[in-house]
Amino acid sequence: MDLPPAATAAALVVGNEILSGKIEEKNLAVLARFLREHGVELLRTEIVPDELGTIADATKRLAATHDWVFTSGGVGPTHDDVTIEAVARAFGKPASVHPDLKAMLEAHYGDRLTEAHLRMALAPEGAILERTAEVAWPVLRLGNVWMLPGVPEIFRAKVLVLAERLPRGQAYVSLSVLTHKDESEIKALLDDAVAAFPDVSIGSYPRWHPPGAAVVAASEDTYRTKITFDGRVESRVFAARNHFQARLTGLP
Repeated sequence: MDLPPAATAAALVVGNEILSGKIEEKNLAVLARFLREHGVELLRTEIVPDELGTIADATKRLAATHDWVFTSGGVGPTHDDVTIEAVARAFGKPASVHPDLKAMLEAHYGDRLTEAHLRMALAPEGAILERTAEVAWPVLRLGNVWMLPGVPEIFRAKVLVLAERLPRGQAYVSLSVLTHKDESEIKALLDDAVAAFPDVSIGSYPRWHPPGAAVVAASEDTYRTKITFDGRVESRVFAARNHFQARLTGLP
C-alpha cells in the first residue's frame, strides 16, 4: 500500500524559563504524540529565548521548510510575551488588537479590563482564529504557523482545537518488543529487520540495570531493551515486528 508522504511539522518552544531550567518543558511530548496519531511527522524541535528577533527568525526558517509549525509559549500579557509580534514579523505583517479577541475580553472582564489584558488580544494581521465548541479561547494561526500557550494545562486544552482543525493524515502505528537481551546481543537481528523493512522505523532503547542485577524475563519493569516499530501501513509494521520477534525467540 503506497501512501502519500506524511505532512511534516516543527515545534518552536519559547521561554527563558525553559532554557534556564526554572520550568520543566512538558508540551513537546504531548504535541509529538498527538501529531503521530494525526498522521503528521514531527521532524524538528527548537527552544529559543524570549527575544522577538530570534523567535521571528526561527519561525520564518521553520515555516519555509515544514508543512506546519507549532509555537509554545510567549502569548500572555507580560513584557516577555512576544511570540505574537515575532510570528507577525516572520511573515512581514503588523500585529494589533484583534476586534473579536477584544470583544471576548470585554465580555469577560467588563470594566476591569486593562491594557495588560488587551495584550492577550494581539494578533498578526491576517491571522485566523481557530475555534471549537469545547475551547472558549481560540488558537491563532497565521499561514502554517499555530501559536499555542506555554502553560501545560492550557496547552493540552488547545490540542483539542488542533484535533478538529488540523488536516488529518494516516495515523502512525506503533508496536514494541521487550527483551532481557542487551543491545549488543541483538544488533545483528536489528540490522536484519532494518534491511528487510526499510519502510518501517525501528528503534532500540536500552534500559540501565545495576551491575550484577539478574534480568531473566522481559516485562515493563524488568526489560533490558525495548524495540519499537513505527509506520503508517499497519500490515508492514506488524510484519516487521513479527519478523524480528521470530528471530529473537531463536536466540539462546
